[in-house]
Amino acid sequence: MKITSWNINSIRLRIDLVTRFMKEEAPDVLCLQEIKCVDDSFPAKAIRDAGYEHQAVFGQSGYHGVAIVSRLPLKNIERHDFCAKGDSRHIAASLPGGIRVHNFYVPAGGDEPDRKVNEKFGHKLDFLDEMTTWFGELGPRSKSVLVGDLNVAPREHDVWSHKQLLKVVSHTPIEVEKLRQVIDAHGWIDVARELICEPEKLYTWWSYRAKDWKASNRGRRLDHIWVSPALKKAALSGGRDAYQIHEDARGWERPSDHAPVSLTLQL
Repeated sequence: MKITSWNINSIRLRIDLVTRFMKEEAPDVLCLQEIKCVDDSFPAKAIRDAGYEHQAVFGQSGYHGVAIVSRLPLKNIERHDFCAKGDSRHIAASLPGGIRVHNFYVPAGGDEPDRKVNEKFGHKLDFLDEMTTWFGELGPRSKSVLVGDLNVAPREHDVWSHKQLLKVVSHTPIEVEKLRQVIDAHGWIDVARELICEPEKLYTWWSYRAKDWKASNRGRRLDHIWVSPALKKAALSGGRDAYQIHEDARGWERPSDHAPVSLTLQL
């Protein structure tokens, strides 16, 4: 079972990229973030025509929004309003075999890493705290996958310069610690770093500000795929090839600033 996560940065603007990716990579399940449209405006037909009949959407006008589209049936669809702000940042669904997929778009957190002067940063920290509490309730046999744009690059080699980004939102020590607490709450396995060890650099996001993003290569690993302990063997038995960052999609015409990331579970 191949599961892909992609912050698409407007599904309507980039629907052609999505259907191209579906044709070329054929994931069984595609989790999208920042769809930036209400449910009724989601391009359901184009996605259905590409072979993804099963769709779960939690949209929002102009901002945020998440969706799960699948070749496989989706059941028990759930949308949780983290921090009770009315934002569309989480959607979950169950797949055949009892696998539960959680798709997240964690707040970016603004520019200043200080909650006293930046409400957005405080919101981000509170969001991560609520994730920690929420996932602490999952049982040890839960077969769960957590994907999404978590907006935190947790490891030293998940950013182009650890020293230069320590005071930059997405890589500050407090964000890294909060994300670690989410992982510890349920024993989540960060698949990318289980399969591809440091010091190898891993990036999933490159800023639009760079004239040549590939040449400068100042990236960050903001997009994640985690699995619960019950799925560890399924996630890791395929080896390094089971995990993929589709960096080429960052170079397509009018791309998202995020690349898709995929995991193939050996079930």
